[in-house]
Amino acid sequence: MSVTHVGTEAPDPQDGQSVGRFSRHSFRAKFIAVVGAAVLFDLMLAGGVAIWNVQRLSNDATEKVATGLTSATEEYLRTYIDTTALRTDLLLDQVFSEVEALGGAMQTLIDNPQTGTNVGRTVEADPKLGDKLVYNPQAGWSQNSPGESVVSVWGYLLDDEGNPLPEVEAQISDSSAFNLIAPGILKTGSPKLQMYYVGPKDKPIMRTTPYTDQAQTFDKLYPGHNEDNFWDFFFPGVYEGWQSWIKDPGNRPVDRDIVGTDPYIDAITGARIVSFFYPLWTADRSDVAGMAAVDITLDQLSNLVENVKIAETGFGFLTSSAGNVIAVSEAGAETLGLVSVGGEGQGVTGIDRLLGKSRFPEVANLELPHNTGTVIDSITLGGDGDFNEETGEGYIVVLKELSPINLWNGETIVSENLTLGFMVAKDEIYAPLTAVQLELSEATERIVYWQIAALLISLVIVTVAVYAISGRITKGLSQLAGAARALQNKDYSVRVDIPTRDEVAAAGLAFNRMAEEISFHTENLENLVDERTKKLETANKEIGALNKRLKSENVRLGAELDVAKRIQEMVLPRRSELEIIPQIEIAAFMEPADEVGGDYYDVLFDGEHIKVGIGDVTGHGLESGVLMLMVQSVARALQEKGDKDPIAFLDVLNRAVYKNITRTKSDKHLTLAFVDYIDGKVTLSGQHEEVLIIRSTGETERIDTMDLGFPVGLEADISAFVATLDLSFGPDDILILHTDGITEAENAAGNMFGLDRLSESAHSNRHKTAKGIAEAVIDDVKMHIGEYKVFDDITLVVLKHR
Repeated sequence: MSVTHVGTEAPDPQDGQSVGRFSRHSFRAKFIAVVGAAVLFDLMLAGGVAIWNVQRLSNDATEKVATGLTSATEEYLRTYIDTTALRTDLLLDQVFSEVEALGGAMQTLIDNPQTGTNVGRTVEADPKLGDKLVYNPQAGWSQNSPGESVVSVWGYLLDDEGNPLPEVEAQISDSSAFNLIAPGILKTGSPKLQMYYVGPKDKPIMRTTPYTDQAQTFDKLYPGHNEDNFWDFFFPGVYEGWQSWIKDPGNRPVDRDIVGTDPYIDAITGARIVSFFYPLWTADRSDVAGMAAVDITLDQLSNLVENVKIAETGFGFLTSSAGNVIAVSEAGAETLGLVSVGGEGQGVTGIDRLLGKSRFPEVANLELPHNTGTVIDSITLGGDGDFNEETGEGYIVVLKELSPINLWNGETIVSENLTLGFMVAKDEIYAPLTAVQLELSEATERIVYWQIAALLISLVIVTVAVYAISGRITKGLSQLAGAARALQNKDYSVRVDIPTRDEVAAAGLAFNRMAEEISFHTENLENLVDERTKKLETANKEIGALNKRLKSENVRLGAELDVAKRIQEMVLPRRSELEIIPQIEIAAFMEPADEVGGDYYDVLFDGEHIKVGIGDVTGHGLESGVLMLMVQSVARALQEKGDKDPIAFLDVLNRAVYKNITRTKSDKHLTLAFVDYIDGKVTLSGQHEEVLIIRSTGETERIDTMDLGFPVGLEADISAFVATLDLSFGPDDILILHTDGITEAENAAGNMFGLDRLSESAHSNRHKTAKGIAEAVIDDVKMHIGEYKVFDDITLVVLKHR
């Protein structure tokens, strides 16, 4: 045989053309494409991962910087508002202390009436400090000439000639010590607009320092005040509130006597003010003796709040719990969108600048803190007053609740917590963060550009390298391709000669050996076909013999199972046996999951003693069925022997079954319980599923048998575990025994039938006979299972009086 050596490309028999070195069909072109694509993918992947890592590091760094700066900013705002809140509390506390000092001095004179009277006479006798009242017949009131304080005596406190009533005259004298105390306190300490004293409800004279045309101003602003009681007209509810404190100190909202007001327009000065009242008590502390009070302008609070400096446009504000802004700068009020509304009506009326009436919904919807400490929130305000997330400006809002005070709300005295607020534009407060983020973004972009440039350069270098080595790699493959085409043309003498020592050379040697084998097998093909045919015939005969043996074995096993099933059915109680039992109607149902079941039930009757047993062997099938037959046989023998002691009955049965199981080396055992009925008495023994009793009243009882026995066949001696339980079983009661094949029956959704459904089914059919109840329950179980496979034996026994 001549041998042809191939070293050049051969024509393609399919299209009659040779495969060119760089044609799209050539291996070299494919090699370059595949390797280039792989390298490109690798470079793109590596470059992409590197770029992704850079972006991720940039994002992480930005996030950490943002978190740090945000945390630091919030901590700064918390510290700043805490400090400002403390200053505000200190300012109010200083005002409280000064009015308490005035009130304390006045209270001392009340508690020492003789001293108060002596001091009053002395002051009234002094030409500078004394009160020289002048009656105004047109207005109907009396007021002193200019002095240290102005004292106004209203018309209903004067007699027909315009002179103060005697008790009022005494009140004027006793309270004139105010002229000694109040002017000094007014001029020292925190700035105060005025301080004043008001007498008790039956003598409410009013002293105020510094001196003003007090009564004249009241006439202009509060018509009718001179005819009505001062307290009821100006401060309704305050006097009564203090009286309630005397009756029950627990009525005091905040444990301090000072009572404040909401902001209002002062009648005398026209300034926006806040008043703080200090109650005076009678010497025996049985009633209110008047009050000392102070007015401070909102400018004092506003100055404190307006001194808040956060970034360029940040500002502070002070608001009541109802959202009425007490203090804020004009620019702050404009930013908050506040609208001032003057109060109208009798007496002291307030001024409303409510957050809830702001032009901006987000400001109107701000929730003030209540026992929550400092709250930091973000809002966005649109230029037209509407929420606009894209065009609006973002703000940080910080709110802190101040210490509580007593507040007169116009009707009564309540607890009030003022709230201090800061507001600053996000762009300003987070300007450093924005700058850092911009720098990080620019640095990230520069790194990404360099990564892309390095990637492109790598691609160029790899492309040139792949092209250079592809020729050497594919040379041997081209020879193999030509030889394969020759072999395809049935030239079995073709051989290849590849000088290299790589895998391609190994493939050439393998090709040469394959060509030799093809040549050899082609010449000896007929002999090989005959040899394989004989082997196939022999194998077919062996397979046929095995099939016959398998069919015979299946028939034998089927017959054995059928016999076992027949035997099991034969030993079950027959309907005719159950129908002759005079006292009790017993209906039973049993359906094995396989040909032979592992459930046990039996009814043993000897004329006066009815014994009903029910059990469940572990598993099911032939071995479980045989164990069930053992139990039935031993139970029948013991019943015939006349053993009526339930404990001894179970003990002997267990010993017999245990020895048989040991002999057969089986690992089976069963739960087993018996119900004994003798002379109307029912006794339950053994461990099995719960026993149900449907009472004549419709109630259902569930009897747990866990403590009445032990699994049979598991231990040689179970007498120590067996116990009995006497059950009441009246004429219209129904007793139900079952195996877990009923309660654990599943439908296609995996839901079990359960003991509750069993109880409901039996209860709804309790008016039927025992047979009717059993059939109804089994129908409900079958309906629950549907087309789903039954995995366990199903057994049910129903007992009912005839």
